[in-house]
Amino acid sequence: MKPKILLVHGAWHNGAGFDLLRGELDKLGINSKVVELSSVAKENEPIGDMYQDAQIVPSAVDSISGDCVVLGHSYGGLSLTEGLVGAKNVKKLIFLTAFVLDKGETLFQACGSVDPAWWVRNSDNTRLTTENPAAVFYNTCSKEIADKAVAQLRTHSLLSFNQEITKTAWSEIDSAYIICEQDQAIPVFAQEAMSGRCKEVVRINTDHSPFLCAPAELAKIINDLI
Repeated sequence: MKPKILLVHGAWHNGAGFDLLRGELDKLGINSKVVELSSVAKENEPIGDMYQDAQIVPSAVDSISGDCVVLGHSYGGLSLTEGLVGAKNVKKLIFLTAFVLDKGETLFQACGSVDPAWWVRNSDNTRLTTENPAAVFYNTCSKEIADKAVAQLRTHSLLSFNQEITKTAWSEIDSAYIICEQDQAIPVFAQEAMSGRCKEVVRINTDHSPFLCAPAELAKIINDLI
């Protein structure tokens, strides 16, 4: 029996972004579940941080009976790394063009301690939005899919990008990395460097969001990994 998979979204995104992928996983007999991270919120909503996200993910894992696999996309990799140390029913971590950080590291440091050109800080320096997200996140998606995805983007907690990793689940749980070769958000060289912390590495020729532009291909890769 195939393990269930928990899908953890990245910065600015939400669980609904995985809908196309979940449909393809269903066809392969893989039951999936999503979480909603606290560090992503609409402008008028309260917002959390990375450490809160790292509590949300293991809580979702605890609600799954039997073995599971957890996939983290982009920023979502931090909540796997920080939150799943000691998780007994997690058989594999999958980092999808995700940050795989070590103790003492922050996402901002991983970006060279410089804001990427497409980050936009709000007036009180607490939240980030993105400039031209279609070109950054969805450059191999159809215009229809990209437009819909852009409309669903939210704000992201700036604090969460500056909080240090204190624990590393990838050092004790079998892990795999999926490199996205046309990613404009996380350069391929950075993905390749972080993938060295994982036992398995596979590649897909897509943008930052293969769950939107190539959901069937991504579902097959996940199926092969689990």
